[in-house]
Amino acid sequence: MDTIANLFSFITTPVSWVIVQFHTVYGAIFGPDTGWAWGLSIVSLVILIRICLIPLFVKQIKATRAMQTLQPEMKKIQERYKNDKQRQSEEMMKLYKDAGTNPLSSCLPILAQSPFFFALYHVLNGIASGETVGVINQSLLESAQKAHIFGAPLAAKFLDSAADVEKLGASLMDVRVVTAIMIVLMSGSQFYTQRQLMTKNVDTTVKTPFMQQQKMLMYVFPIMFAFFGIRFPVGVLIYWLTTNVWTMGQQMYVIRNNPTPGSKAQAAYLERLQKHVTQHGKTRGRGQKAIVKAIVAKGRDRNEFERKFINGLTKAGLVAQPDGLVVTGENVTVVESEDGTTATTAAAAPKRQQPKRQTKAQRQSGGTSGSTPADEPEPKTSLTKSDEPQDTKPSAAKPAPGSGNKPGTGSRSKAQSGQRKGPQRPKSPSKK
Repeated sequence: MDTIANLFSFITTPVSWVIVQFHTVYGAIFGPDTGWAWGLSIVSLVILIRICLIPLFVKQIKATRAMQTLQPEMKKIQERYKNDKQRQSEEMMKLYKDAGTNPLSSCLPILAQSPFFFALYHVLNGIASGETVGVINQSLLESAQKAHIFGAPLAAKFLDSAADVEKLGASLMDVRVVTAIMIVLMSGSQFYTQRQLMTKNVDTTVKTPFMQQQKMLMYVFPIMFAFFGIRFPVGVLIYWLTTNVWTMGQQMYVIRNNPTPGSKAQAAYLERLQKHVTQHGKTRGRGQKAIVKAIVAKGRDRNEFERKFINGLTKAGLVAQPDGLVVTGENVTVVESEDGTTATTAAAAPKRQQPKRQTKAQRQSGGTSGSTPADEPEPKTSLTKSDEPQDTKPSAAKPAPGSGNKPGTGSRSKAQSGQRKGPQRPKSPSKK
C-alpha cells in the first residue's frame, strides 16, 4: 500500500493544502488539536472531491444504462463469433462506438478519486511516522498526532501493535473498537448501495449476464472493503466511509428522480408523477418534462409501466404532448400514426350541433331538403285531441286529366310521393 501511495505523491501537496485550509476553519470552532477539527477537514475534502466528480457520475449513469441496453446485442455477437475472438472484439468495439459508450465509463468516478485517496493515505501515513508531508509542517504534525476520533488517533490502524498505539497516546482496545465499527459501516453502506441498484434500478424485463456480474459485485465489494479496511488508518476509514455515504445518497436521489426504464423504481416514479399531473394538470420542472417527452417519443415501444402511465392520463382527461407538456384532452386532437407515435394539435375541434327535430307534417311537406323556412312558424303540438281535424300539410291535389303527369314519372310532386293510394282520411294533429 505504501508503494502505491508513493506513486501518487505528486498530488500529496494539493491534498494536504486543502486539508490544512479546512483545519484552519474548524480549528477556530472546535480547537486546533481536536479530532473534530481534523475529522471534519477530511469529510470536507471528500465532499469537495465528490462535487467536482458529479459530471463524471452523470456520465457513469448513462454508460451503465447504455451497457444494460446493449447486453442482448453483445450476447448475439458472442454467440455468432464464439470461435473467432479477434472478430468478436472488433464487433464489440464497433457496437460500443455506435452506441457512444464504453465499459470503462462506469468506473470513471472510482478511477478519478483514486489519486486523492492514495494521496490522503500518504499524508496520514506520514503523520503516523512523524514525518512532515506536503504543506503539513512540524506544528501541524504534532496537532494531528494529538487528534483522536472517539479515542482512536487519526493515524492508527486495526493491525497496529499496542506499542505503536501507545506512541500515539491511545489504547489498543479503543483503536480496534473504533476501526471495527467503521469497517462494518463502510462495508454495509457499500452492500446497501449495490443492492439498491440491483433491486430497484435494473430493467427486470431484460435478463443479461451484466445483471449477474452486478449481483456478484454486490457481495465481492463489501468483502474487499473489509479486507483492506483493517490496513487503513482511521483517517482513511473516515474518508472512505464518507465517500460511501455520499454515493449511497446520490444514488438514492438518481433512482428516485431519474430511474432506469423498466425498473421497479420507474414504476414508483411514474405512479407519483401521474398523481401529481392529475392533481395539478401539468408537469413540473425540466426533469419531469424530459421523462414525459421520452415516453411519448417511444410510441409502441413503451414498456408496461409507461403504457399504464399514458392510460392513466387518458382516463383523467389529459394528453401528454411530444414536448413533455401535459394538457387537457378538450384542447388537443391526438392522431396516432402506424409506428405508434402520436401527434397533437392544440386547436379544439368544433362541437357537432344536433339538428332540430321536425314534425311529421314538415317531413312530409319538406321533402328531402330537411330544412324549415325561417319565415314559417314552428307548428305547435297538442296533447289533447282537437274537435276539428287540422291538416298541417299542403293539400295534395290529384293531377288533372290530360295533364300528362303519369304515376311514377319524374314530374310527380313531392307531396304525392309520400301519400298512400286510395282515399285519405283526415289526420289528427301530430303528436310528439
